[in-house]
Amino acid sequence: MDTPASSSPSTSPERLDAVVIRFCGDSGDGMQLTGSQFTQSTAVMGNDLATFPDYPAEIRAPTGTTYGVSGFQVHFASHDIMTPGDRPEVLVAMNPAALKTNIDDLKPGGLLIVNTGAFSGGNLKKAGYSENPLDDDSLGAYRVLPLDISRLTLNAVQSFGLGNKEALRAKNMWTLGLVLWMFGRNPQPTIDWLQKKFAKLPSVRDSNIAALRAGHIYAETAEMPDYVRRYEVPRAQLPTGTYRNITGNQALAWGLIAASQLSGLRLVLGTYPITPASNILHELARHKQFGVVSFQAEDEVAAVCSAIGASWSGSLGVTTTSGPGVALKTEAIGLAVAAELPLVVIDVQRGGPSTGLPTKTEQSDLLQAVYGRNGDSPLIVLATSTPGDCFECAVEAARLSTKFMTPVMLLSDGYLGNGAEPWKIPDLERFERFEPKFRTNPTGFHPFARDPETLARAWARPGTPGLEHRIGGLERDYDTGNLSYEAGNHQRMTEVRAAKVAGVAQDIPEQDVSCGEDSGELAIVGWGSTRGAITQAVVRCRTAGIDVSHIHVRYLSPFPKNLGELLRRFRRVVVPELNNGMLCKILRSEFLIDAQGVNKVAGQPFQIHELEEAIRSIAAR
Repeated sequence: MDTPASSSPSTSPERLDAVVIRFCGDSGDGMQLTGSQFTQSTAVMGNDLATFPDYPAEIRAPTGTTYGVSGFQVHFASHDIMTPGDRPEVLVAMNPAALKTNIDDLKPGGLLIVNTGAFSGGNLKKAGYSENPLDDDSLGAYRVLPLDISRLTLNAVQSFGLGNKEALRAKNMWTLGLVLWMFGRNPQPTIDWLQKKFAKLPSVRDSNIAALRAGHIYAETAEMPDYVRRYEVPRAQLPTGTYRNITGNQALAWGLIAASQLSGLRLVLGTYPITPASNILHELARHKQFGVVSFQAEDEVAAVCSAIGASWSGSLGVTTTSGPGVALKTEAIGLAVAAELPLVVIDVQRGGPSTGLPTKTEQSDLLQAVYGRNGDSPLIVLATSTPGDCFECAVEAARLSTKFMTPVMLLSDGYLGNGAEPWKIPDLERFERFEPKFRTNPTGFHPFARDPETLARAWARPGTPGLEHRIGGLERDYDTGNLSYEAGNHQRMTEVRAAKVAGVAQDIPEQDVSCGEDSGELAIVGWGSTRGAITQAVVRCRTAGIDVSHIHVRYLSPFPKNLGELLRRFRRVVVPELNNGMLCKILRSEFLIDAQGVNKVAGQPFQIHELEEAIRSIAAR
């Protein structure tokens, strides 16, 4: 963003192709709400966008401390974008702690909007400042717009008779009104939302609307500094269709509902709340009209066992969790492997180990997903790569699980689960139905009679006449389904369960190249939420003449059948991951290639420039 020459309200807006804005403040300042409402207004304007909500890890961090800072970054543009952006061009800091933790990310020359009303001596001390940074030259690299937003908000809502604390809660709406004006967003969608959200709390509703309008009017009428003006980001030219803004967790929930409709199976969710997966439960609980049964169990073990029981009864059993929950569910997932029942396990990954960084993103569960069960217990593992892709991956996980009668683990992460993007609502007619064929004929029946092509065992609903049977975690005889401790039989059952999962490679698409050629000097191999950053970095490097391609893997167990041969066409293979090198290890062991890792374990997604610099450095060797 170049510094404008004038700030007169009559001056026409400056046109920009793309903008990255970050709102940050105390966890009680409503930054997530501010960011989400700005996002909704931006979606209405027709821009392409991507968001990154960044929650504090502490539930009740002391007010004004750096531990309690909450942020929301939105990248919107007049063209196709794939990430929430790298460094923001506009930073809104509601208190000293927000400034302290975010100022280093603001681009030189970027616009810094600061709530001076929060820069008290106590707040400065909590944030670690010995002097007020607004009074020295430490912010000289930025365009600073200091506003006493706290006082301006109190003035805007004084007629509602609120106490000082209650009145200040509207300062995020005042700030939103200012930024909406600055970027030509219409405040009406937010007003409509406030009227609906707080219909039963008229004082809250009206004070927030008044603050929003006051911020908008202030920006429109005040004498702003020369370096502050309005900006215009034209509509993006997206493929025609009906769009809505969607988060990854919403898309997972809707994909599961679609899978239920496509399979004709009742969807039963057995789950236990855990950050950052809980919103899937919240979303599914809203859609009972589709026959969804959502059950919040007393713990993770009960949750997954209820989902397994639902699958045993002939429903589509699903459980949702994050890494620590997967660890607790591990024995029960192994039960579903042994019993050969369909089960969809959605793991919205977060930073670890143990409780780790509950609100921060990481690709930390891949080895747990592929290998993390006692005994030889293979299952299918998929990874989704964008918020919108979560929908299709949920459908695919259900399809594979019911077709091959085995658990499927679908990996998402906090970045995808909470992030949002415009999503073109798909035509469900393009999805093939996959209604399972339940066994009804008792002739020659035993519970482990297998389909010769898929090696999937028979699925019989309990209570079907003549098909009464028992299954469980103890080993079964291959020929009869009875309990068996015979050594040779266990060898055979172990091998057939592995062969069944390996055979899935015949049912999934071959691996393609996302960007670039299918052979050459350098292949960047990614999985999951790294897709956008890798793609943009590879495009930039290819534009600069570097021989590099991008391969993004959705199917992680088993791999697509051509993946090994494709990787061997490149002289070097590099694997960027938000972990300490998990896929890199698997590719090395599976295909005996000298893969090299680029690893980030910071609770934050890759930025484009980080990967671009890594590619340039590797290519130059």
